[in-house]
Amino acid sequence: MNQMQSLLIIGFVWPEPNSSAAGGRMMQLISLFQKQGFQVIFASPAQNSNFMVDLSEFDVQKESIELNNSSFDDFIKELNPKIVLFDRFMIEEQFGWRVAENCPDALRVLDTEDLHCLRLARQKAFKEKREFQISDLLAEEVAKREIASILRCDLSLMISEYEIELLINVFKIDKALLYYLPLLLNPEAIPDLNLLPDFETRKDFVFIGNFLHEPNWNAVQYLKETIWPIIKKQLPDAVLNVYGAYPSQKVLQLNNVKEGFLIQGRAQNANEVVEKARIVLAPLRFGAGIKGKLLEAMQCGTPSVTTAIGAESMQGNLPWNGFVEDNPELFADKAIQLYQHKEIWLQAQDNGIEIIKQRYLRKLFEGDFATQIQFLLSNIKQHRLNNFMGELLQHHTLKSTKYMSRWIEEKNKKSVS
Repeated sequence: MNQMQSLLIIGFVWPEPNSSAAGGRMMQLISLFQKQGFQVIFASPAQNSNFMVDLSEFDVQKESIELNNSSFDDFIKELNPKIVLFDRFMIEEQFGWRVAENCPDALRVLDTEDLHCLRLARQKAFKEKREFQISDLLAEEVAKREIASILRCDLSLMISEYEIELLINVFKIDKALLYYLPLLLNPEAIPDLNLLPDFETRKDFVFIGNFLHEPNWNAVQYLKETIWPIIKKQLPDAVLNVYGAYPSQKVLQLNNVKEGFLIQGRAQNANEVVEKARIVLAPLRFGAGIKGKLLEAMQCGTPSVTTAIGAESMQGNLPWNGFVEDNPELFADKAIQLYQHKEIWLQAQDNGIEIIKQRYLRKLFEGDFATQIQFLLSNIKQHRLNNFMGELLQHHTLKSTKYMSRWIEEKNKKSVS
């Protein structure tokens, strides 16, 4: 293949599709670009991990790169990619200016994962025991960095419609810079209910989520202290199995056999675990983006009970795959109802399948996405002229970040010598 048709992804971490939805999302993006005919090179300054995917199996070239090191400039000049995809805004901050300087014609795409400033502003409001306000978002320090990064890029991939509305209405971002691309599923993700365990075969409740993610850890504490005792009182034989990658000692200490609250750690096979459960519980009190665990529940034919933040931007106008409740007593009550009543459970299961079919199938998005990428590649000059604020930020960032990075690089050289 012509080297000009290469796509460079600069990853915040190496993809771990079995540890988080973010890892699965990255593999979906790789597949989409490969289908468009791009040769994919994945580079990251991160350390290797035990659970990272073997990229060579997916025909992806793996490259290790360093922060604050001009060796990256030589690497990208030689590669001369057609497109550079930044995995989260922190990576764009580190490498965006180097890409702009060394490959000015490369299309710069940002995969936001979720809006970090929204997650952090909500978390802060929650910790301060008050309602989240839009003004919290404007005051959040990370917002200034994240919005600047979005403006500097030619296109930002968004997984949440609510976040697109915030960017357009609150931060006045031109919608031509944003593209809605949720988590994507292949047709085989639509479950065949005849092949899945039925209502009678399933038992117990499950929570699943990466413990390095603060909203997940908070949800587990909330289950332990508030919600699970209410459910357990009504369903004394029920058990809640809590699964997640990277459990710390404080997570493991919550394990209590007598209370039926079992910390199981990393799931070897997440689908298997969720398919055996009758209900998924996800009482998320802050966060952003859309929740891979809840989409996974739908794929497994497992109804879920979650909060408004858990379900945000996931179902459109369709009924939920279970119930959405913010009040802990009502949350527990709905979980008990769903657990005990087969008809309600079956209806919830059907709702989940309908959400997958109408909102998450890859075929709904891949054609339009390819068209959008080709349009930008053909019209990049005009597109950038229309984004004057982005060009302005690129100009100033290039100067400030460049000198800061060069200073760190020199300092590192001196400390080595």
